[in-house]
Amino acid sequence: MRLLRPLLSILAFTLLSCLGTAQSAPAIDPAKAADIRKLLDLVGTREIMQQSFGGSLSQIKPLVTRSLPPGEYRAKLVDLFFEKFQSKIDLDNFMNLAVPVYDKYFSADEIKQMIKFYETPIGKKAIATLPKLTGELSEMGQKWGAEIGRESMNEVLAEHPDLAMALEEARKGTSAK
Repeated sequence: MRLLRPLLSILAFTLLSCLGTAQSAPAIDPAKAADIRKLLDLVGTREIMQQSFGGSLSQIKPLVTRSLPPGEYRAKLVDLFFEKFQSKIDLDNFMNLAVPVYDKYFSADEIKQMIKFYETPIGKKAIATLPKLTGELSEMGQKWGAEIGRESMNEVLAEHPDLAMALEEARKGTSAK
């Protein structure tokens, strides 16, 4: 689920930002909507979203802070902004927004099949295990990506000594300030 968290966070922020502009969607069969909600609850969507928002907000806060001009006001403004933003996060509303998305991609029968699967022992194991598994894979992927990034940068700088020198000069200029 860790790999899904950034994606879910982006989806959540996108959906939340569209609340005011959402057009009326076609009516969803109430029985199918109830099954979709059951599926979302069964797989822990609400909890995943709570964790995702917390993690995303803590990662975004420094970016927002750096995006504002320095000054004594900045820390207070950022804190108040995030306090206000968090007060507007309504996971029930998000769950309501998720229903039409599931409706769009899955038939009523497919939703029922997923519910049946997640109620089985292997489905319950998947719900319990996938967050750990994806967390481990995410960590491995980050390490692997960092290694590939270092290799790539070293190779580019070795192949282009002029860029290596320009980088070194830029570092010297930055450290001198």
